Amino acid sequence: MRTKLPKWCKEFFKPYRYKVAYGGRGSGKSYNIATMLILMSLKTRLRVLCTREYQNSIKDSVHKLLSDRINELGVSSHFKITEKGISANNGSEFIFKGLHHSIDEIKSTEGIDLCWVEEAQSVSAKSWEVLIPTIRKNKSEIWISFNPNLQTDATYQRFIINTPNNAIIKQVNWRDNPFFNETLNAERLALKAVDMDMYLHVWEGQPRISSKAQVMHGKWEIKELNPSPNLVPYFGADWGFIDPTALIKCYIIDNRFLYIDSEFYGIGYDISELPKAFLSVKDSKNYNIIADSARPEIINFMRKAGFNIHPSVKGKGSVKDGIALIRSFERIYINPKCENTIREFSLYSYKVDRLSGEITPELIDKDNHTIDALRYALERFIKPNLNIHTLKASL
Repeated sequence: MRTKLPKWCKEFFKPYRYKVAYGGRGSGKSYNIATMLILMSLKTRLRVLCTREYQNSIKDSVHKLLSDRINELGVSSHFKITEKGISANNGSEFIFKGLHHSIDEIKSTEGIDLCWVEEAQSVSAKSWEVLIPTIRKNKSEIWISFNPNLQTDATYQRFIINTPNNAIIKQVNWRDNPFFNETLNAERLALKAVDMDMYLHVWEGQPRISSKAQVMHGKWEIKELNPSPNLVPYFGADWGFIDPTALIKCYIIDNRFLYIDSEFYGIGYDISELPKAFLSVKDSKNYNIIADSARPEIINFMRKAGFNIHPSVKGKGSVKDGIALIRSFERIYINPKCENTIREFSLYSYKVDRLSGEITPELIDKDNHTIDALRYALERFIKPNLNIHTLKASL
């Protein structure tokens, strides 16, 4: 039997204790996990526990999804499907239980090879504490799929913020679904046009965040401007490979406003590919670029490629001082085409204490690649205890 699976599924066939797929609507996470489990259960005798926090009846489970995929794959002759369970001719079986009401039953369930936790955004910390040691068979795995809700939710904290060892984490969204159709795409674009925050949550799988925890809360909006040709653009670059590489082009307008005009944002780029990538941002070869000093070999390579690129100075407190500078502008405008910058401005946040719910002064080192590039672009203006008046004096 052959069937097509998206590229992200490849890692799920490798041995990891935790396999996590999270993201937004239209990604096909559950559909493809069901497909993979059916394929695996045909190849090897497996005992699979399918669970979620709340399952009042079998209708609340993935029973129907698995049953439908078995029929669609043309392998129904290999399975026996009843109202309460699914079993294969080779002895594989799928068990369906809810965590909240059946946790004692799950604790007494032996020999689980694989546990699939669906809609895991709702799973409580207490349920995780009980479930994980229950799945104790040698080489057993826990598969997790969910659409994030709050960043402070137990599942997001346990697997995304504090990723455990021996885990593969895949953010899977609509663009990762080769079968994403035009009807869903129309819905996606309609929401994007009217509510960017909700769009990022629903379609890009970003968690809802307390607005006060967002570093750039209240300071920015999406708007295309036409800067005067007399204005000098500022460029900043942040390096990555597994993490994104980002290049930002921005302007300071009337000593009051910051306008982010263009971006390059890419993952997995080799050094040899960067010159062409940077040329996608207009004028990047004609002005100075301030780049992350942590990668001097890339800076030297880019200089040889003809870019006027220089290392950042950084220093103690440079991140907070850079954020202070960016927030010193009366308003920050972001060109609508800078989708990655928009996303990171929506997500870059301070940590929230899980117990008290209070916002801490500690930054989450995530969703900040375009913002780091922006800090480097404006580094010449950064001074301790900066305010808008010292900025104007610098300009």
